[in-house]
Amino acid sequence: MSSLLTSFQRLGQLVDQPRVAGRVVVGLLAVHTSLLMYSAYVHSPTLNEPGHLVAGLSHWKFGRFELYRVNPPLVRMAAALPVMAVGYESDWSGFYEGPGARPVFDMGKDFVAANGTRTFFLTMIARWACIPFSWLGAVVCYLWGRDLYGRTAGLIACLIWCFEPNILAHASLITADAHATALGLAACYTFWRWLKTPTWAQAALTGVVLGLAELAKTTLILFYPLWPMLWLAYRWQDRATMTPHTWGREAGMLVLRMAIGLYVVNLGYGFDESFMRLKEFHFVSKLFTGEAPPDSETREPKHEFTNRFASTWLADLPVPFPKNYLLGIDTQQKDFESYGRPSYLRGEWRDRGWWHYYLYAGLIKVPLGLLTLGGACILLSLWGVHPAPARDSLLLLTPAIVVLCVVSSKTGFSEHFRYVLPAFPYAFIWISGVITAYGSRIFERKLDKSNQAARIEGNAVSRADTCVGSVVSTGLLVWLSSSSLWIYPHSLSYFNESIGGPLNGAEHLLGSSVDWGQDLRYVYWDACSIDASSRLSVGRLGSLRTPGLFRCPCHQTPAPLEAQAGQYCSVYYIHGGGWDPWCSSNASQLRELLEQQESALNRKRVSYTVVYPLLQSNSK
Repeated sequence: MSSLLTSFQRLGQLVDQPRVAGRVVVGLLAVHTSLLMYSAYVHSPTLNEPGHLVAGLSHWKFGRFELYRVNPPLVRMAAALPVMAVGYESDWSGFYEGPGARPVFDMGKDFVAANGTRTFFLTMIARWACIPFSWLGAVVCYLWGRDLYGRTAGLIACLIWCFEPNILAHASLITADAHATALGLAACYTFWRWLKTPTWAQAALTGVVLGLAELAKTTLILFYPLWPMLWLAYRWQDRATMTPHTWGREAGMLVLRMAIGLYVVNLGYGFDESFMRLKEFHFVSKLFTGEAPPDSETREPKHEFTNRFASTWLADLPVPFPKNYLLGIDTQQKDFESYGRPSYLRGEWRDRGWWHYYLYAGLIKVPLGLLTLGGACILLSLWGVHPAPARDSLLLLTPAIVVLCVVSSKTGFSEHFRYVLPAFPYAFIWISGVITAYGSRIFERKLDKSNQAARIEGNAVSRADTCVGSVVSTGLLVWLSSSSLWIYPHSLSYFNESIGGPLNGAEHLLGSSVDWGQDLRYVYWDACSIDASSRLSVGRLGSLRTPGLFRCPCHQTPAPLEAQAGQYCSVYYIHGGGWDPWCSSNASQLRELLEQQESALNRKRVSYTVVYPLLQSNSK
């Protein structure tokens, strides 16, 4: 036991050296980058990615921001840069505009049709262009963990970021979830640094990073009301030494930070229709429209777009955001109010979502090694292990709690676990701090100092506990990494061992949590391995169904689905999902059809999401 503890202590001393820690971070980033690059290569475009890419290209080409307005443009504009450099075929004929208009999905299909199999290459390089955002997330995990808990904690937080499967899944895509998570973390880290050293330069830097985070995802607008409250809470224990001049100075810095953040957001949109008067907006969500007055003659409710602020004193107020930024929030809110298709959880479909959806999804989508570490850290905190001042822990964990609560409160639909991804890295850092504090014996048992024998016995027990804690923590980190890598590159379909892994994932969640269309390339490779000239049917894959993606002959299967040769179907449809009513009503038919084909030759899983060949033959 003693020699094992000594080994852990020496390892801790080694990685605590700045040069060694820097090399470890570089090594982790190299591995992380390799994993992301291969995943970006091997997976086909997901359901939303062509739309994101088309929108990014349109921003650069036309200087307009209507397409995909529900998300700010920063990430997709970065993704579009290499695509513009190598060239692409465009088709802008599907564009139209109006209140709540969302033509981008059909335009994404037009882009795939225009570029054919080259879409794979264009999507891959667009994904690669977004990898630096994930570098930022890993580096900030290290820096914040190092500054708050020590270098060892920083390295553990960085390791968790680099191998956590949900981060790996979404950091290899064009969609903004993981990239906004990194930028949001960077914004909060610079805010914490400002609280430690409140200078005007640090306040300006924090404002710039805040603006960039807001340009990645509108969820992060929560920082605007949250940061002033955190500032007051953080300074409360210093109130006895804070003079009115100090309070005023820091409040001025806070205002400067918010102003710079707003400026960066407007700059990102090219000041496109910024500072419009509030009454000039045409909203579509109930939150912003209110209730339309009934018709004066029929007294029936009017079905028209309204603006609840148009007849109030707020009507002439200039809105300090670009027009499409606010309209994007409005359109997203409408989705939460009335999504248009049902939500799914544990085999149940219903018209609205569940408040506990993200909590349940976290229990089965997050590696058990990480969940166990988190649970142990909660117990250690209750036991008295506090590796940092309470106000620092409060500032670290509050953004994660707020994001989880706000997203969980949106019960209009429940489909995308990725919505809570911005809460992840704060938990990574806190967990790394608690386990490092316990492993390095920062926590000491309170013993009666007058009893020497009790002190000696207590130290021995503490030494044994520390060794066991170090071994267990290391084992859980290894479990986390190996569990993630075992499923890789299918990280988007990752489910932990509590439900039997990704093979059973669709029994619990659907949508982007398991099948987002990322495995179409595996379908093509499987079909070609059977017969390169075989006719490939991709009629029920739950994602892009564009024949131009495949070199072999390809067609869409009309409903009703029949057991014809060479046909593939995704778990999304097998469990009743889909955009048309036929899919839901015939889900049981699909499952019965698959159950009839039990032999290894006639029923074979192509990938975790997906995708079964209902019948295999060489018919053309």
